[in-house]
Amino acid sequence: MAATGLVGGYAVARWTGKRPLGGVVLGAAGLAAGRERHRRGGVRAAAGLGALYLAGFAGAHPPARKVGAWPAVVGAAAVVAAAAWATADRA
Repeated sequence: MAATGLVGGYAVARWTGKRPLGGVVLGAAGLAAGRERHRRGGVRAAAGLGALYLAGFAGAHPPARKVGAWPAVVGAAAVVAAAAWATADRA
């Protein structure tokens, strides 16, 4: 869900030309992922995923200038997805 939010938020912003609409998608997916992680793993797991989600969003911006926006967003989403998968049942 979190990785989908990063890619989906960027896609919506890019294709509609409306960055706030992409932010709504990004935020809704982040909240849904956080709620699910909280349900399955508690506050610490949800806070960790939330921090990584925000870091992925912010962290995709600098490399986008060098490698392009899509590769940067997909890379950030892959890191978030891998971390979420790796910690899914460990919390």
